[in-house]
Amino acid sequence: MSQPIAPIKASSHRALNIVVWSAQALLFACFVWAAWMKITTPIPQLAAMWSWTGDLPSPLVRILGVVDLAGGLGVLLPSLTRIRPSLTVLAAAGCILLQVCAMIFHIARGEISVTPVNGVFLSLAVLVFWGRRKIPIASR
Repeated sequence: MSQPIAPIKASSHRALNIVVWSAQALLFACFVWAAWMKITTPIPQLAAMWSWTGDLPSPLVRILGVVDLAGGLGVLLPSLTRIRPSLTVLAAAGCILLQVCAMIFHIARGEISVTPVNGVFLSLAVLVFWGRRKIPIASR
């Protein structure tokens, strides 16, 4: 006869919640920083940092900056404000998709050395996606 699964202890729940909030804050900071760079930095200067930005049309680089901004804001603000906090899960899913696409893009260009950064962002986004489904934030 199988034993029922024990509920998560309150201390474990609290620790997991802290980890997920930390992941949300880190994703927010990284995505908003990347967005700011892609939106405001002149393309030649940006291409000196990230060569791929010089190979794409500049409007596409700017659009990718807006996508980064939406992802960064989306993984934190709905939970923080408790206004439609379920959007955090959707934003995390979008960040997951974005990072998978970025990794494919970089691998196709032979830039495998930059994919670990995408892997870190992917891992954080998966953590937020999973964590906010497991420990959702209540709406106002």
